[in-house]
Amino acid sequence: MNDQPLLLTKRDDGVAIISTNDDPLNRMTLAYVDQLEAVVEDIAADDAVRAFVITAEGTKNFSVGMNLKELGAGMADVGVDAFFDQRINLISRIETMGKPSVATLFGYCLGGGLELPLGCTFRLAAATGAQIGLPEMDLGLTPAWGGSARLAKTIGRTPALDMILRAKKVSGPEALDIGLVSEVWPVEELKERAIALAVELAAQPRLAVKAMLDALHDSEDKTLAELLAAERAGVHSTMGTPDAAEGMLAFLEKRPPVFDQ
Repeated sequence: MNDQPLLLTKRDDGVAIISTNDDPLNRMTLAYVDQLEAVVEDIAADDAVRAFVITAEGTKNFSVGMNLKELGAGMADVGVDAFFDQRINLISRIETMGKPSVATLFGYCLGGGLELPLGCTFRLAAATGAQIGLPEMDLGLTPAWGGSARLAKTIGRTPALDMILRAKKVSGPEALDIGLVSEVWPVEELKERAIALAVELAAQPRLAVKAMLDALHDSEDKTLAELLAAERAGVHSTMGTPDAAEGMLAFLEKRPPVFDQ
């Protein structure tokens, strides 16, 4: 049995799969965060990886969050701010590396088990059994991995406060209704659907994908002029590239494009 905190699989189709290896709880331990940090940098540096999936072993829980028994020791080693900064910076790295990511939400997705997916480009949830939330209020605490900020940006201030202040957990269909996830699938199909989406994203032109991810990052905080300028930067970065030429040729030849840049 592999006792690593997470498993990394790189496929031939440009997709990498990161899977938490602590079934059934899939806790985000200190060792898990350290290893995920290294894996994310590996994916960012590997041009062969064009999209990635963040999931977990088994079908019971995506993650119950961090192992609270490690909290005191972890903060004692580096201090409160450095401890949480590592996690916030890790999620920001996923969010801004310029490669699309897909997270699967099933079973318990609590605390860090929601905060990590909030940094992903897309989130897919199980149609039944998912309990998604930030329950820190029940512990007398607040979210600390950027969860309150990203949840509010994703679903709006009032729905975010409704979830956080009441330590409320939502199902997959409820998450879809409030815009927290983009798709809902039977749990037995969820990982396959996430991988299929990542494969589709990996087949898109890399520079154009990165341009749009960069342009629309924090788009709700940008003015129209800033968004238009970001879009124009994308035009300049993609015009005249081999992928642009392939896209035009494929259109004229009435066939699907095959991008490779």
